[in-house]
Amino acid sequence: MIKKIFFYISNIVTILAPIVLLFFPADTFDKGESICLSVQLAGIECYACGLTRGVMHFIHLDFSKAWEFNKLTFIVVPMLGVLWVRAIYDIQGKRMPGKIGDLTYRKDS
Repeated sequence: MIKKIFFYISNIVTILAPIVLLFFPADTFDKGESICLSVQLAGIECYACGLTRGVMHFIHLDFSKAWEFNKLTFIVVPMLGVLWVRAIYDIQGKRMPGKIGDLTYRKDS
């Protein structure tokens, strides 16, 4: 029962999060201090620094700004897109087709 509740909540959040973020302005997260632990403790930017801001600009189609914040945005967003599509299939009780579907599900399921 708890597994089923977690399944539905996690998939619904996965589906709704990018849609909700589209309603916010692209520069919502641009202001303010970094909360990254490596920046706070060591003063060193990690590979993920700027990724949230980059993704936000990417989904608002501001690609040059996304590139400035973090170049990994262009790898992470397509991966998140696959997870988003998979969540849509999962919530419908279907299995994602094709090679990507084969890669995103465990062999025993």
